[in-house]
Amino acid sequence: MVSSSSPSCNLRSLLERLLELRQQVVEGSQKYLAAWGCLTSPPAAIHNLARYLALRQQDLRSLQLELAAAGLSSLGRCESRVLESLDAVIAILAATQGLTHTAPSYEEFYAGDTALEQHAEALFGPPSPHRRARIMVTLPSEAAEQPELLLQLLERGMNVARINCAHDEPSVWEKMVAHLRQAEAQTQRRCKILLDLAGPKIRTGPVAMPPGKTKVYRGDRILLTAKVPEASAGISCQVTCSLPEVLAHLQVGASVWIDDGKIGARVVRIEPAGVVLEVDKVAPQGKKLRAEKGLNFPDSQLQIRSLTDKDCQDLDFVVRHADLVGYSFVQQPADLQLLVSELERRQARPDLGLILKMETQRAVKNLPALIATVAGCRPLGVMIARGDLAVEIGWLRLGEIQEELLWICEAAQVPVVWATQVLDQLTKEGLPSRPELSDAVMSARAECVMLNKGPYLLEAVALLDELLARMQTHQHKKSQRLRALYSWR
Repeated sequence: MVSSSSPSCNLRSLLERLLELRQQVVEGSQKYLAAWGCLTSPPAAIHNLARYLALRQQDLRSLQLELAAAGLSSLGRCESRVLESLDAVIAILAATQGLTHTAPSYEEFYAGDTALEQHAEALFGPPSPHRRARIMVTLPSEAAEQPELLLQLLERGMNVARINCAHDEPSVWEKMVAHLRQAEAQTQRRCKILLDLAGPKIRTGPVAMPPGKTKVYRGDRILLTAKVPEASAGISCQVTCSLPEVLAHLQVGASVWIDDGKIGARVVRIEPAGVVLEVDKVAPQGKKLRAEKGLNFPDSQLQIRSLTDKDCQDLDFVVRHADLVGYSFVQQPADLQLLVSELERRQARPDLGLILKMETQRAVKNLPALIATVAGCRPLGVMIARGDLAVEIGWLRLGEIQEELLWICEAAQVPVVWATQVLDQLTKEGLPSRPELSDAVMSARAECVMLNKGPYLLEAVALLDELLARMQTHQHKKSQRLRALYSWR
């Protein structure tokens, strides 16, 4: 008689649990497909995404330990192949019990990885010969007057040129595009162009401070208003909001962040003149409150049109010149449908790709539904805009959320752009910091890495090109690549 602790009994128990888990995944995925309106013949990527979300509703940590101890896959790298991973393990366990279960073929097992690479190529163009991750570069204004800059960027490894529509104007962008096309002809290298829509940027306007006061400190009160009024009793300072309609959506207790999170405050009172904030997070030495700084409202459901009038005007330029369009402040499927309808109205070519920028909590929560909205319609990518996102969700959660975004996108076969402050010190000062080198190493798991402009941009592109090439021999997405070690052979 076999004891309850025998290997045979343990394997039988694992098989039963995995079969039950597989059934839960299959049934649970239907809930997501129904919510997205994709129950009838969903694309393979969306079906896998639904299965992945169903799988991740379970706490699998103890099961993973048991699977690993039995020499089996612990399902820790199943993003692109949920059922295939389960079936591969179930087939092995079934064989130990004299049973049969169909295992996926090699091609079936890696079909999701292959599709992701195809989608990345459709979006960003073919990869450089020595690395899979592309490099996106935000073009400075000087690129309109210095054609040699585009040539040098291409020679150092730029794959995608980003033009930020929040800066300059169409006549300047047109010069940048012309110089890039000329550089392509000289180098015989193709480079995609991303036009990044400005979106409804919420910023501070004119600031009024009491006489002799230059900074705000913890405990100070700020009146956030549509128009700077006469001085109010007990108010430390006053500042206008560039989109005053958002003030109507703020409630007492809601958090407000100013200047990329350098000043944190909460709403303590609503007045006819505006909203009174009390500063609760700021450096001990205080912080100057300036105009043209970002405002974030992570606790508030802002009803703001995701496409501004300026964005719609810029779309006329986009459909003529861009390969990709970046969508700021996209938060729900209706926002995405609005952009798609505007592109269709302008008869944009079908291969014009969309880059959805993850900047808010709401966007993160709705990402699967956003992906399902345009699945199979246009090339689609996701940008992890870590600056605004960190302010919105909190610095403490940024690390885990950027990981989850990578997993969700891999499950949906959607390429990712890793953005914000990559090699920032190198780009601005000429020497990288140790932490930003580690961050750049982590960025190799994305399909594209974005650099911002700075006086040492060329050096940053060259370093990132080499770093990404080195790292891909060690890691692919979450999977370690066990090539021979350099130092101990």
